[in-house]
Amino acid sequence: MEVYFDNSATTRVYPEVADIMMQVLTNDYGNPSSLHMMGVNAERYINDATRILSGILKCRDDEIFFTSCGTESNNLAIIGTALAKRRKGKHIIVSSIEHASILATAEFLEKEGYDITYLVPDNKGIISPEAVKNALREDTILVSVMMVNNELGSINPIADIFNAVKKENADIVCHTDATQAFGKMEVIPSKLSADLLTVSAHKIHGPKGIAMLYVKKGTLLRPIIYGGGQEKGMRSGTENVPGIAGFGVAADKAYKNLQGNREKIALLKTKLINGLTSLQDVHDNSGDAPHIASISFPGVRSEVMLHALEDKGIYVSSGSACSTNKPSKKGSRVLREIGLSEGMIESTIRFSLSEDNSEEEVDYTVKTISELLPMLRHYTRG
Repeated sequence: MEVYFDNSATTRVYPEVADIMMQVLTNDYGNPSSLHMMGVNAERYINDATRILSGILKCRDDEIFFTSCGTESNNLAIIGTALAKRRKGKHIIVSSIEHASILATAEFLEKEGYDITYLVPDNKGIISPEAVKNALREDTILVSVMMVNNELGSINPIADIFNAVKKENADIVCHTDATQAFGKMEVIPSKLSADLLTVSAHKIHGPKGIAMLYVKKGTLLRPIIYGGGQEKGMRSGTENVPGIAGFGVAADKAYKNLQGNREKIALLKTKLINGLTSLQDVHDNSGDAPHIASISFPGVRSEVMLHALEDKGIYVSSGSACSTNKPSKKGSRVLREIGLSEGMIESTIRFSLSEDNSEEEVDYTVKTISELLPMLRHYTRG
């Protein structure tokens, strides 16, 4: 049996997504900037996807900007705001457990003379509105807090956080990385008081290489890519029409089936957690998001467990896929920030589920780990 429990890293595309992308790649392959009919046909795919996304987000079509990935969207949000508002201040607030594309960008801006405040979450991985409010200064220009943490599945009270910020100073730009929230729950920027919001297609059974940034009308943002002026001058470069078309189809399907998929995935997650925590000395660190389970197996290093499970056809991760590209002896920053011990940090596995998963796969995984765990602990201690 093959069990794929790494859906927070990426998902398998829907068949309908593959179909429309093949149609664009092989038949409607014109450049959307071209004036002839092939270009017009290509542009229609962009307009269709834009309408789908704006309908889901309940925003204007001209508030959606397509990018190459969530990382680019986050870079555009953070750097673009920093450049646009640098005369008003250079203080930026982010949480200390953001995705690497936020934290690395913040570190870059620190070297450029910006002052960054990193807010530490509570032991559940949640940032409080009070913590954000207390960190605000007269020169604060931007607050960025993710909706759902990609390792824990903790859900931040984004609306409460951003409302508290706007109450203090309406000119402060509020950004949330909604990559792990979109497709799993309602994401409406106006309800969140968000000025900027990041979404990525390949987390919702869409293609890799395409994402978007919601930019509230009137929000000051400087482009970070220059060229032919595509995406209303905000993000130059020929649009990835097959990716955009696939993104639209994936988003439409995800939200048409949102409630049913959410309930199914949440039940699978609960079954998985209950099965694993019934084993000796196994700990659950998971937040409330329906699709992410963070489980610690003290006595077994996460890499050892990961590869032992891989040998049995079960695919999981030891943390964020983007973080594992930069190996560190310190282990997961997220787990350290919520106060886990070194032993727990070194032994934590992330299981991330999707609608493709089944109860049979959960049962197989729990049974497999129940057989592997005593043996792996014995070899480790021996």
